[in-house]
Amino acid sequence: MKKLVFFLVCLFTMQVVVADNDKPVTFEQLPQAAQSFVKKHFADRNVAFSKMDKDIFDVTYDVMFVNGDKLEFDKQGNWKEMKCKHGLVPETAVPAQIVKYVKTNYPEAKILQIEKDRYEYEVKLSNFWDLKFDLKFNLIDMDRDDD
Repeated sequence: MKKLVFFLVCLFTMQVVVADNDKPVTFEQLPQAAQSFVKKHFADRNVAFSKMDKDIFDVTYDVMFVNGDKLEFDKQGNWKEMKCKHGLVPETAVPAQIVKYVKTNYPEAKILQIEKDRYEYEVKLSNFWDLKFDLKFNLIDMDRDDD
């Protein structure tokens, strides 16, 4: 039992030491897929900086634009999150099925943020609705957050 507790303490300590290991990188050092994605969908925005975030089990890349918008990519350069505080997520960057659902059901709303993980997509709209879709683009949850 003592060995197990010691092992868990060591693992936690390693994670704390290695976690938050942000390293600035140039745009050209991002994975090629991430560079192409930014050039295709966010060409009208100026990149302020990009960074690589390394932890024990994963590597992610962040791209921050001058206007405060942010993109997050996995280690292969696939987008994980698009967060636009001062702009809109370009429709061309969002899966077509989600764009169609939003246009049909909330024609006045714009997509401000979209996040995907291995199980679902989460979309935040300008009308305060949060929508969740499964990976087959079926709506599975919705919530209104107008605080």
